[in-house]
Amino acid sequence: MVGAAKLPESSAERRLSSLGVELPIAPTPFGNYVEALQTGRLLFLTGMLPVVGHTPKYLGRIGRELDAEAGRDAARTAGLSALAAAKAFLGSLDRVTRVVRLGIFMATSEDFLEHPGVADGASDLFRDVFGAAGVSIRLVIGVMSLPLGMPIELEVILEVADSAGP
Repeated sequence: MVGAAKLPESSAERRLSSLGVELPIAPTPFGNYVEALQTGRLLFLTGMLPVVGHTPKYLGRIGRELDAEAGRDAARTAGLSALAAAKAFLGSLDRVTRVVRLGIFMATSEDFLEHPGVADGASDLFRDVFGAAGVSIRLVIGVMSLPLGMPIELEVILEVADSAGP
């Protein structure tokens, strides 16, 4: 491409492109909070839901209204929202040096046991985009309900290259 900026092979932006992933519009809050907040070299993302354009892509509990595969896609969808929020805040995902923690909350039926596989929908996305730096510590918790009846909510902590804001 003539005039296009060359990105390093290990670039998160290049990986997104090679994966054919187009990020959605950055999510907007459903309440009185912000989607992203940076302190020092840490960027905190919270309340990442499986939405497309402020509309839930999935509603219901995994193991009841949704199967594990739908739950996995909901986790990936919420992960895409997280990446979009990070990019909107940072200007480029190439500023991310490490995914520190991924908290995955999922609304499930009481007898659902496939939490790790569902959570991998988000974890695999971060690994694919950030490489080895995308493999983080992870907390997976099953709950009875989440905001607006959605099946997944992510909390993400990223390390960034410097402490400059947007």
